[in-house]
Amino acid sequence: MATTEKKVYRNNWVEKDPNYGIEFIESPRRVRVTFAGKTIVDTTNARLMREPKHTPVYYFPREDVRMDLATPTDNHSHCPWKGHASYYSITADGKTSENAMWSYEDPYPEIGVIKDYVAFYWDRVDHWLEEDEEIFVHARDPFKRVDVCQSHREVRVMLAGEEVARSTDARFLFETNHQVRYYIPESDVRMDLMEPSDTRSSCPYKGDAVYLSARINGELLDDIAWSYPDPIPECPKIKGLICFFNERVDDILVDGEPVPKVETKWSRK
Repeated sequence: MATTEKKVYRNNWVEKDPNYGIEFIESPRRVRVTFAGKTIVDTTNARLMREPKHTPVYYFPREDVRMDLATPTDNHSHCPWKGHASYYSITADGKTSENAMWSYEDPYPEIGVIKDYVAFYWDRVDHWLEEDEEIFVHARDPFKRVDVCQSHREVRVMLAGEEVARSTDARFLFETNHQVRYYIPESDVRMDLMEPSDTRSSCPYKGDAVYLSARINGELLDDIAWSYPDPIPECPKIKGLICFFNERVDDILVDGEPVPKVETKWSRK
């Protein structure tokens, strides 16, 4: 994607924090949003906001949004970087999604470019499409990569004093701003120790994940691994492989060296 000044708006707040910047990027994709069977956005003029510590957010010009389905509410919020946000509920076919949409109608001058754009909470509408493919969880970041490489380095996983996996046929997954993850064939995992979990999650870059727990010496250690039985087409190499949380097992060792522990949102106290 081109990153000329015509395509990308960048700003930072020298007085507030010189290291904080927001990008407001022109997207080349047709984006549609539906609610209650109605298309409430259909545009080739979407913008993608990239902001530190936030997932990307699509913003849409008002002229491409069914504003006739939107009703202002009394809800408001404040962002120290953008200003005061006003909220709208969406009503279609007798159904209402409360405070589903927001807009910065008088943004701070530093980010005035977002005036006359609106955004939606992902889970308060029904479907999101880029071109003709549905996308999930949040907008995908065009500056993020997910690379999967086969490796014959030995990977071992230790949990509760047991070696629960050993493989020289793992897939190493390298994802921007995340630690390396090690996806292991089921044949190299002690499946006699593993039990299916009811936990599920979704990733916009990989698909829908199912989880596995382990039962060792009578103790159930819940959600210590996950798998993508049917990943999205862009990430086929991890299909059916099992990945263990480094945050939740005793150790993951690669060629005999422990992988450093990293505190993440999946860590347990």
